[in-house]
Amino acid sequence: MTTFTVYFAGDLFDHKHLAGNAILAEAIDRRSAGRYACVVPQDLEQASERMVDIRNQDLKQVMACDLALFNFDGTDLDSGTVVEFMMAKMLDIPSVLLRSDFRASGDQEREGDDWNLMCSFYPRSKKVQFNAMAWYQDARQTGGPGGLQDAMKADGPGGPGGLQDAWRDRLYGRIADAVIEALDAVRTEPCAFGDDEARVRTVYEWATRFPGSGFDAVCGPGFVEKTIENKRRKGLL
Repeated sequence: MTTFTVYFAGDLFDHKHLAGNAILAEAIDRRSAGRYACVVPQDLEQASERMVDIRNQDLKQVMACDLALFNFDGTDLDSGTVVEFMMAKMLDIPSVLLRSDFRASGDQEREGDDWNLMCSFYPRSKKVQFNAMAWYQDARQTGGPGGLQDAMKADGPGGPGGLQDAWRDRLYGRIADAVIEALDAVRTEPCAFGDDEARVRTVYEWATRFPGSGFDAVCGPGFVEKTIENKRRKGLL
């Protein structure tokens, strides 16, 4: 079985972000039976505390990963996530945009996406959008799959562990399944580079240079060749 790495981008500034990212990443790994392996930036070891080193490490992971998942929640998108998204789109990396925020936002009117129009309309990009509150309430409902009755069977009456695990697994399993379906679909879309091997190499080489601040040195010799070959072997280029 081929395993595809997925760069998991999004906010990571408080316990809700950190826990939600970790739980969803694990659910995607598990429910895809290893087909998708998420790379979560918050779990990467930092070589130093210098901000430029953290930036460079994250951008290198965006380049190296096969696909990407971007959390597009909030009334305004996280700026770091947008930068990573644009790096991914420059390299034509298949991407899934995940929005669970039920608030209407953006500048695209009722028919458009709930974020700034400059982050829409890119090829090899699929949207997974749902109402987080509605899905959460569904997962908590008594008697439903993963609800109170299932928890009591697992832990006995009053057992808190089964109750918490049941609704959480149901909620994140549902989200993971939707993301996996979108990842399956987006990675089969035709590559924007076509059969232009020279252009692929040129664009990837440029991606190691334009960020500056030592990014090309972080990537190192052979990185571009190895990355292109890996993606070509998996049918992504």
